[in-house]
Amino acid sequence: MKKYVDQGKNDTRSGYGAGMTELGRTNPNVVALCADLIGSLKINQFIEENPDRFFQVGIAEANMMGIAAGLTIGGKIPFTGTFANFSTGRVYDQIRQSIAYSDKNVKICASHAGLTLGEDGATHQILEDIGLMKMLPGMTVINPCDYNQTKAATIAIAEHEGPVYLRFGRPKVANFTPVDQKFEIGKALMLNEGTDVTIVATGHLVWEALIAAENLENQGVSAEVINIHTIKPLDEAAVLKSVKKTGCIVTAEEHNHLGGLGESIARVLATKHPTPQEFVATNDTFGESGTPAQLMEKYGLNNKAIEQAVLNVIKRK
Repeated sequence: MKKYVDQGKNDTRSGYGAGMTELGRTNPNVVALCADLIGSLKINQFIEENPDRFFQVGIAEANMMGIAAGLTIGGKIPFTGTFANFSTGRVYDQIRQSIAYSDKNVKICASHAGLTLGEDGATHQILEDIGLMKMLPGMTVINPCDYNQTKAATIAIAEHEGPVYLRFGRPKVANFTPVDQKFEIGKALMLNEGTDVTIVATGHLVWEALIAAENLENQGVSAEVINIHTIKPLDEAAVLKSVKKTGCIVTAEEHNHLGGLGESIARVLATKHPTPQEFVATNDTFGESGTPAQLMEKYGLNNKAIEQAVLNVIKRK
């Protein structure tokens, strides 16, 4: 299988910050809003270079969404920034009414998503946000896998007309995608071709899927690995092409199995090509306090869990 090299661990939120810095220099219509979390969102440099294009809203996330919606009327491209829990659950009504229903060109950028938020615990570890956002008509949902891809996604969504939810994380993770790789919204990326099983992963689970595929190869199992960075619109063609070859699929995500990427793919398979599927995701539960590694191990969101899911689903072919 193709070998991927960790270019040096970095956090995806820093990829967002780097993308914002570049947008600050290249797109004068981009403005940033933040709910008292400048350091956590890594947008210090954007603010230093563009102080007149930044709005510190404070701990008033609902107001931030309303302000962002209003800014679009004047032709601005607002990027809102706070933790994923506060970017979605706390402000769902404002997003639904003022942004999604009104089809406003707001980019909702959410850091510290999923269990890998870590020690802050269940109140901050939202595992339902993909489901919440993908159900909104017209909302694009993006969940990049590493620093390079998050930077590229941040830049790409500025050119996309319409509301976007961009989800990223807190911990330093493997940075393995090419620095110059073009980010195409709605276009899955084939990372490794295989014949026995399809592994579709998103976000932090993409690197874990690659590790699992390497371990499986040593056991004589040929795994196809696909990076689904855009959950909506979903690249249905890429999924269907792969499962028609392999005959079974494992989906992997740092999210509840209810409402996430796995369910989106299950809908496609049920209606177009019924295929055995196993889910690597949290099982209808809240998180808890712990290190990211401890939590991903306990809740079954790592390469070992993916590997076991593959062995299980192959038996069902």
